Amino acid sequence: MNHVTQNDKSNQLLRHNDIQQNDEEMMDTAGDDNTVRTDDIITSLNIDGNDDKNRHKDETKLLNGDSGGNQDEAMDEEDEARSEATFRFKIENFSKLRDTTLSPPTYVRNLPWKIMAMPRTNQAHDRQPTKSLGFFLQCNGESDSTTWSCNATAELRIISQKESIENICRKIQHIFYSKENDWGFSHFLGWNDILDPDKGHIKDDAVILEVWVSADAPHGVSWDSKKHTGYVGLKNQGATCYMNSLLQTLFFTNQLRKAVYQMPTESDDSSKSVALALQRVFYELQFSDKPVGTKKLTKSFGWETLDSFMQHDVQELCRVLVDNMESKMKGTCVEGTIPRLFEGKMISFIRCKHVDCSSSRIEPFYDIQLNVKGKKNIYESFKDYIAVESLEGENKYDAGDFGLQEAEKGITFESFPPVLHLHLLRFQYDPLTDTNVKINDRFEFPEKLNLEDFLQKAETTPANYTLHAVLVHSGDNHGGHYVVFINPKGDGKWCKFDDDVVSRCTKMEAIDHNFGGNDEDVTVKHCTNAYMLVYIRDSVINEVLQMVTEEDIPEQLIERLHEEKRQETLRRKERNEAHLFMNINVFTEDSFMGHKGNDLYDPEKAIYKVFKVRKQNTLSEAIQLIAEQMKYPLNSMRIWPIISRANETLRPSLLDFDSECNRQVNDVCEGQNPWNIFLELTESDSDMQSLPSVDKESDVLLFFKLYDPKNNFISYCGHGHLPAAAKTRDIIPILNSKAGYPSDTPLELYEEVKPNLVERIEDLDAPLNKVLDELMDGDIIVFQRADFNLGPECELPNVKEYFKDLFFRVEVTFCDKTNPTDAGFTIELSLKMNYEQIANAVAQRLGTDPYLIQFFKNQSYRDGPGGPLRCNYDGTLKDILIFYKPRQPKKIYYQQLTIRINELENKKPFKCVWVNSKLKEEKELQLYPNKNGTVHDLLDEAKKQIESVDDWSGKLRLLEVTSYKIQQILAEDILLECLNPTGSKSYRIEETPKDEIRMETGEFLVPVAHFHKEAYQTFGVPFLLKLKHKEPFTAVKDRIQKKLDIPEKEFEKYKFALVTAGRIQYINEDNEYVINKEDFHVHTINSPIQTSSPPKPWLGLEHINKAPKRSRYNYLEKAIKIHN
Repeated sequence: MNHVTQNDKSNQLLRHNDIQQNDEEMMDTAGDDNTVRTDDIITSLNIDGNDDKNRHKDETKLLNGDSGGNQDEAMDEEDEARSEATFRFKIENFSKLRDTTLSPPTYVRNLPWKIMAMPRTNQAHDRQPTKSLGFFLQCNGESDSTTWSCNATAELRIISQKESIENICRKIQHIFYSKENDWGFSHFLGWNDILDPDKGHIKDDAVILEVWVSADAPHGVSWDSKKHTGYVGLKNQGATCYMNSLLQTLFFTNQLRKAVYQMPTESDDSSKSVALALQRVFYELQFSDKPVGTKKLTKSFGWETLDSFMQHDVQELCRVLVDNMESKMKGTCVEGTIPRLFEGKMISFIRCKHVDCSSSRIEPFYDIQLNVKGKKNIYESFKDYIAVESLEGENKYDAGDFGLQEAEKGITFESFPPVLHLHLLRFQYDPLTDTNVKINDRFEFPEKLNLEDFLQKAETTPANYTLHAVLVHSGDNHGGHYVVFINPKGDGKWCKFDDDVVSRCTKMEAIDHNFGGNDEDVTVKHCTNAYMLVYIRDSVINEVLQMVTEEDIPEQLIERLHEEKRQETLRRKERNEAHLFMNINVFTEDSFMGHKGNDLYDPEKAIYKVFKVRKQNTLSEAIQLIAEQMKYPLNSMRIWPIISRANETLRPSLLDFDSECNRQVNDVCEGQNPWNIFLELTESDSDMQSLPSVDKESDVLLFFKLYDPKNNFISYCGHGHLPAAAKTRDIIPILNSKAGYPSDTPLELYEEVKPNLVERIEDLDAPLNKVLDELMDGDIIVFQRADFNLGPECELPNVKEYFKDLFFRVEVTFCDKTNPTDAGFTIELSLKMNYEQIANAVAQRLGTDPYLIQFFKNQSYRDGPGGPLRCNYDGTLKDILIFYKPRQPKKIYYQQLTIRINELENKKPFKCVWVNSKLKEEKELQLYPNKNGTVHDLLDEAKKQIESVDDWSGKLRLLEVTSYKIQQILAEDILLECLNPTGSKSYRIEETPKDEIRMETGEFLVPVAHFHKEAYQTFGVPFLLKLKHKEPFTAVKDRIQKKLDIPEKEFEKYKFALVTAGRIQYINEDNEYVINKEDFHVHTINSPIQTSSPPKPWLGLEHINKAPKRSRYNYLEKAIKIHN
């Protein structure tokens, strides 16, 4: 149980106007809210109130545990899954109450709810302690689970026991969970007020407490959605509630579901096909008894795991997913389903007022976006949508032969679709905060919608619609939670789909509670309102919501999905039984072929066979299984366990099969999993039917490698069983035979002891057990011809030098720094290489000059380019790769240069944009001025890359541009180290026109920018314009039109304004405005809080942005893309 003191700042002060008391009444709180789901942003509320809204009358006295409710559907009083209940708790001998007391449980949503009461003392600093009643509602208080949660609204009441005196009522709304399983008031009512018989709260020393509670279906406990509603939910992957809500909406558009089933997917890749993944989700939603997963669907979208934890806009996903389905249906038997269901047509028109001239265009639509701000209901939004705009004054319409005419511009609807998607614009840009904010205003929408008044002419059937789905968003522009209320059969019986939990709900919960504007009503969550509405046309509702049965699903699709389930069940069984099995990795001599390094194979690159055996199988049974699957007779194979020696080598070792064959394989391998073994087989080109026997006491298994010093190449050369006492010279004919040399070819022999340690065998007449260090099975002898005449040009003349070089060799991947997706190329280098040797190796691969490459270390804390390497770097490759672990892939970044690296290192890379005098051509420049240079040096560098044109002034200037507005011309003596392009700030180089190099008296430059409606909606290429004091503005307009090269008819639509600090002052051309230099001066403000220079005025050109970009409602949100 959780309590607070009166000094807790999170408490709300709650007072009842019928009770005179001084002590504070406080909500129960338990500190920080440990949110149960990542996308919930809902807070608990307590609101005082003395009216019970006649929700539950007290004419009938309810005993402990009795319940009542007002749901649309009649429920059995003993139904523990009910959504609401009213129950009482009578406390006898109230005046003697000393400890916490709990009522018997009443079950709502399958959870036990109890009334909790206790005496509380309010310790005030400035007055005497006062005693009061603590009154709480407890949910699931005895559960040990930490994963459950349940959102509930309740009314806590002290029942009046005296006529003419009302009950004392307080409301709460809270998400109950393990750490906050009770919620209520620490000081519900003063103790003396309750004991006062005149107040009517006590009778015969008994007090009656009552609670009405209404709860959502709980999460994290056993809630059978299928049993209670007939439907199942969708699992949340982290923040995919928006997608789950949309998928449920599309699923219950039955005609669409039927068409999705009919999409041909027989030959589709099960991991990449969006159509198949959608069929799978719909099929499981229809026939599964448990919540359905969506990971295969999001994987088919091409999304990474992170995309499932990034919340997106459900309206945008709706468009993207519907468009994707439409494209997938083209060329199939269900082509045209999407437009038949969702496509309506609107007419955009322009009508001249005084001449007979008009134009119109029919445009299809799949959804309608309706304004919410300032609108009471959906009808007002539709009226706003089709409102006519007058084209007058400077905005007259070009009517061709009729010239410029006053006209009306607007939209009307030609037809509405069978399924109407209405997107409510609840997110809008706020220029004061420079962010998008959510509009939570009340916006009403009806269950039955008539749109006849918005049609140009009546259609064949009335435009009457029934509300089918309400997608609801709780939260703000930074995130929140989506649920959807659906009327599956169109009969007014609603269900709430909250991710994996589905529950029945009332029509009021589905519709009225989602109008928004409910800040004062505790029974409705704050910031919770409808975001998208789906209406179905009455004339086709039976067709759209037609029954979809298993007969409507292609048989091959059902078989495929069932087979997937069977395979998943098998894989699940394998995972569950994995602890009973182990893997044996079998290496043969084929696994050793091509290996050029230490030991016999590279564990990361070797090819081997894997056999899965039960741990309880005997070794004999395991070998029998391997023999059967490899189709080799048992007497033609022998196993040698590969062990890790103390000297960091991996070598085959002896196993006494006869004594170990009946032991369990898990005991033989001493718990290793996987168990690596070398499988010795009879040679395929020999006539041997079985392997020769081996004397375990005197024979030893040796492996041989051949080194070719001319090509610096080493190769595996077989194995042999030799007596340990045999003379070393005796194995030379065997080695020559294996290498294909004449039997008398002289050889040099070496023992490969461990990495970077190879010893030459000098005494060939000594026995093997004397010349080989600690002779044992698995030792390796490397040999080379001794009769080669190797000159000084031979880099690695012998085995010892080869392995010494090998010890320092490493594979390094070089990635292009300028291409984030570059997989790079891998080359083998020596850790002893210096910078010049590395550069030469990479330059040879790239086919360029080594001095035209710059290298960058990989960052130590994450994968990505770090700081550049200087060309005089005196370390080695080993120093560059110092942060890498031994087996971790090594990576270095590079970029190709246009100037030599030794010159670049004394320069400062500087990116800027070149714009020509026509403002049409933009080109990104990468300049390399001196590090301690100035703007003057930068401009000199730019001249080398810019082609001069006719009438070239020969002078350049550097401009600072922020958000498509020119902030300043940078003086040529400014140091480049002071310039830093960040965010929306960039730098631009342009030619200084000849007439602006020297300014006459009264002349000055003004920045000009394009904008649309609002000063912050700037776009396009800004420019500088020379003005003259007392110059008529008509002359300025002519120069602007000429500079921008805009046709006369288009330029007539432009408006002009003087913009200062975001305030727009339009220039009235009718008054023949004359340029006043004072208007463009910076006006300072004498204010103690002024911390930066005031913004400079600029000349604004207002016109439509022909290439606008949609701003995202969440600054973290990326555009939704379905990649497949």
